[in-house]
Amino acid sequence: MPEINIFTENIYEKLNIDETDIIDKTRKILEFYISDIYKESCLNNEVFSSITLDIVFCDSKKTHELNRDYRDKDYPADIITFAIFADDENHFIFDGDINLGEIIIAMDKVEEGVNRDISNSKNWKQELMFLISHGLMHLLGFDHQTEEEYNFVISKQKQALERINYDTI
Repeated sequence: MPEINIFTENIYEKLNIDETDIIDKTRKILEFYISDIYKESCLNNEVFSSITLDIVFCDSKKTHELNRDYRDKDYPADIITFAIFADDENHFIFDGDINLGEIIIAMDKVEEGVNRDISNSKNWKQELMFLISHGLMHLLGFDHQTEEEYNFVISKQKQALERINYDTI
């Protein structure tokens, strides 16, 4: 298993986010993905000793700005991923390290999503880990343009979330 380096930045001050816990859970999810879907991912056939990624916790004003400026979409998103390695055809590896990219999460959208649906039994931490597990799939080169792709991504997310005891977060 490669060394996994996860860096977080919290610019959303309205929630007390335990970044150490999020990093630990994210690492476990990524380890599962590497062991389970390596051959289908952008990592296949690459030689590397470590993987790096960033997670930013912000608000929907920031994701709206990023969506507009970098993706030509004029709306706020709950999550945006910039898949540096998967989207680069050359698959740049520096000193054995793969920089997968960045996951940016609008925490006010996370809270809003949990509060909007009365029947939703998830708390914001569960919603956050669901989004991170989804973002990791994108960083590894998976998309969901077809129903088959969507079902694959969601299936793998569910399996990964079981590894972190998602139901008891």
